[in-house]
Amino acid sequence: MAPLTRTVRIGSSHGLHARPAKLFAQAAKDSGIPVTIAKDAGAPVNAASILGVIALGIEQGDYVTLTADGDSAETVLDTLAELLTTDHDAA
Repeated sequence: MAPLTRTVRIGSSHGLHARPAKLFAQAAKDSGIPVTIAKDAGAPVNAASILGVIALGIEQGDYVTLTADGDSAETVLDTLAELLTTDHDAA
């Protein structure tokens, strides 16, 4: 089975800073399958690495591409995409 990809727009008003990056990286890790995230056309990083995710410097409105490989890839991408499009900085 070929890896699945999904492109999403970041919803958090302050981008993927520590708290939303931690939520995202933990969800990627918990998925149990390999997941990467890339900003624009940049090199992908391991989505389960909070440092890798923060190092991408992702801001609100940026587009990222998620790639997942495994039996549950579609479900995992749905979950991760929802995390990324949600504004975790809203009061």
